[in-house]
Amino acid sequence: MRQFKSLHLAMLLFSSSCLNFAYATTATLKSMTDRELSATTGQALLNMSYISPTDLANKEAQRLGGDNTIGFYKLGLEGEMELNVNIKKLQLGCGGINGYGGCDIDIDYISLSGLGNSAISNSDTAVDRAARVGSSAVLTNPFIEFAIKNPDKASTRQVVGLNFSAEKALGLITFGLENGATKTGINSLSGHMEIAATTGVANVNGFGNSQVAGEANRRTLNQSDGYAPISGEVCSGVGSCTPNNITNIGFETESYSLNLRDKATGSNILKGDLAIGQQAITGKRINTANLTATAKVRDIDLSGNIVARAAGVLDLDKEVTGTIQNLLVDVAISENLGYFHKVSLNGTAASLSLQSQGIQWSNNKSVSQNGWWLEFTNPVDIGFIEPAFNVDIPKATLNEAFAQVSNYLTNVQPVDCGFGGALRCVLGDTVPVGTVNLINANRPQMGLTDLQLATQNFTPNCYGTLKFC
Repeated sequence: MRQFKSLHLAMLLFSSSCLNFAYATTATLKSMTDRELSATTGQALLNMSYISPTDLANKEAQRLGGDNTIGFYKLGLEGEMELNVNIKKLQLGCGGINGYGGCDIDIDYISLSGLGNSAISNSDTAVDRAARVGSSAVLTNPFIEFAIKNPDKASTRQVVGLNFSAEKALGLITFGLENGATKTGINSLSGHMEIAATTGVANVNGFGNSQVAGEANRRTLNQSDGYAPISGEVCSGVGSCTPNNITNIGFETESYSLNLRDKATGSNILKGDLAIGQQAITGKRINTANLTATAKVRDIDLSGNIVARAAGVLDLDKEVTGTIQNLLVDVAISENLGYFHKVSLNGTAASLSLQSQGIQWSNNKSVSQNGWWLEFTNPVDIGFIEPAFNVDIPKATLNEAFAQVSNYLTNVQPVDCGFGGALRCVLGDTVPVGTVNLINANRPQMGLTDLQLATQNFTPNCYGTLKFC
């Protein structure tokens, strides 16, 4: 019963808007003679179109698993409708076909307006408030679309869906009271919207003393903490120092103490460049968006000390230097929809539909599921992402890095003791361990939850100081 009340309310709003439009135009009506009427051309205020089940433009019939018995009737208003409206509470589809104890759509504090100053400023100032309140969203050619099952058979003809939309929408729609640390706005959503591609930065814990003034030092990376040993070969000074030389002596570290620092800054907090691709948020009665991202850690400076015994006779106590590249971090983001507050309607369509089965509407991107369904086509800009906490590098990933170091010191460039023999290996130059490429290594996992989103600030659609009116 509640769904029928919601449907009646939506139709009443649409009808009253059309009546207001018609009333506005009657003020300019003038009487005309038959000759004048016959010489006049024009365009109808209302327009009706039909897409049959066999029409190639029928997206529902053409999609995989679609229903090829549904036709679409569209009743449209040929004109522009301007709206500036605040809705304190919108609930649609509570209980009913999708189960008791929830609503298909449950949103607090919705405001629909023109863009105002949102392109350049989203502050709470009187200037921005006045700009938003004084603007209106523009719906070009709004329409009601009916999905009719078996449209050519009077005995089995059935209405299976109703869609409210427009050919084009320009404006701003916001949810909730403000963009803050507390969620507000979208409580439950059945529908489809997309997140625009964005970037950010993720912090990864390094090891050792920082070279940045004022930054706290961290514990060095120690073999004694359960990390894999580093192995390799030592050139004894007889013949050339080449891999797999018969005179080479193998070694394995007994201990090491290493620093992993950002190569460019010397910080022991490593920086990862975060990339989030455009992706959809879609589903029935959802309240959380599950997004994925990848962070590529910038070049890591590897340095420190290794202690080893080669063939039981040669003591190695050496400083090592090297570079670790392409450490990738998988990022899973779980974001409550109450942290999404703003959608710009930049000329793309938005729709609100009710259907008794899954339907691909003519102008929609997603397949609307049974019950109420809200779709925004224009991707939501969530802005630059910067988590407030750091992630550790897994032991398995670092052990893979040390395996590559061992391979370098065995098969690429053994430790060269030179003609100084053991003395040079104990006291001589640092050992370069080469560049370690972790592009295919095990990835650290970072989980982010309920971030306050940088670009979701918005101006209230009210004069004065009220957050909602």
